Amino acid sequence: MRIQHTVVFRLVHPPGTPEAEAFFTDARSALTSIPGVENFEIQLQVSNKSDLTHRFTMFFADDAVYRAYNEHPTHVDFVTERWIPEVAEFQEYDFVDTESSGPGSR
Repeated sequence: MRIQHTVVFRLVHPPGTPEAEAFFTDARSALTSIPGVENFEIQLQVSNKSDLTHRFTMFFADDAVYRAYNEHPTHVDFVTERWIPEVAEFQEYDFVDTESSGPGSR
């Protein structure tokens, strides 16, 4: 079952600063190098309804590929070295299509 992994967040760095831009550049480079990551996107949130400003989203073919991503050394290092010190606040979501996600399907 295909999984869309989404993290919505706000950096500690002011928008548009060299530090913020380096975070996004490094995130794209690191996370897309991990096997199984599909359709990685970085997006800017433009509504004033939330203090969270950006979104990373990506797809995984199934739960096994998603688990491998979470455990991959590149992901673990990125979280430890960049995410934890540079992300002020976040929410994480994992979505599957409703047609294939009945009770007990995951």
